[in-house]
Amino acid sequence: MNTLSYKTISVNKETAKKEWVVVDATDQVVGRLASKVAKLLRGKYKPSFTPHVDCGDNVIIVNAEKVVFTGKKETDKVYTRYTGYPGGQRFNTPAELRTKQGGIDKMLRHAVKGMLPKGPLGRSLLSNLYIYEGAEHKQEAQQPKAIDINGYK
Repeated sequence: MNTLSYKTISVNKETAKKEWVVVDATDQVVGRLASKVAKLLRGKYKPSFTPHVDCGDNVIIVNAEKVVFTGKKETDKVYTRYTGYPGGQRFNTPAELRTKQGGIDKMLRHAVKGMLPKGPLGRSLLSNLYIYEGAEHKQEAQQPKAIDINGYK
């Protein structure tokens, strides 16, 4: 006799309830903000979390230019990239990236990407992240709700 009073429900792409949320990055530490944003993108705060499905929220980060690093990371941390040519390895610090166009976006995306799963799922989750340096964003039509990121663990 099969009389279970509960069943495990696995969410799929069609049944996932995705929301739009706005996170204010003013005076937030980069790594701590990135870990919470990665959990939001993944959907780990939802009771219907399914590991192999994109069931997380779409996250909009505003005031990204106001994020901070702890300690001496602003000048000592090094981001490495490779142009693809011999001798084409380039190094940048967060202080240098802040002065470049799109540098803050690269810093935050790099931090969040490292906290997402590797492979096709992680790449598709990263496409749900929108980063803006100022207080304005283009996703007003989606009616995102503003959340306090400090309330999450």
